Amino acid sequence: MLSPLAPPSPATATRRRRAADRGFTLIELMIAIVVLGILAAVAFPSYMDSVRKSRRSEAMTALAQAQQAQERWRGNNSAYTTALSDLAVSATTPSGYYAISLSAAPGSPAPPLATAYVAMAYGAAGTSQANDAQCRRLAVRLLDGNLTYAGCGSCASFGAADFTATHACWPQ
Repeated sequence: MLSPLAPPSPATATRRRRAADRGFTLIELMIAIVVLGILAAVAFPSYMDSVRKSRRSEAMTALAQAQQAQERWRGNNSAYTTALSDLAVSATTPSGYYAISLSAAPGSPAPPLATAYVAMAYGAAGTSQANDAQCRRLAVRLLDGNLTYAGCGSCASFGAADFTATHACWPQ
């Protein structure tokens, strides 16, 4: 009979070592995957919102360039234009996330007598900016010598009430 204090046999020691060397069980691995999935489900939408917000600066830059080009045009002509080609401004932002358009402001005479304009950038179809729920469309309006801003996620166009001195899409 073996004594309870006797050293284990070599076979028993080998079995214990193999059990300790096995690593993760399937249950432990599945729990880790579920935890990672939950973290990704929470983090990914926040990440995409941050990416969309940073890409808005490209649209704001394009609208500022259109605005400056309009002022140069107006300095040499009797009114503002509604043709981007007159201003040598691209119809899309450099990375293609936004399309740019130009129109006479409501209430302003039609070109060639336009005294006010609206420059708009909208998320291009097929890009992540087209899914921007808060600021898919951005606009700047010059009316009576005052610049006002607008932004929306789902509107088809902007009305006079949409242009305010401060707007969530336009950081001050």
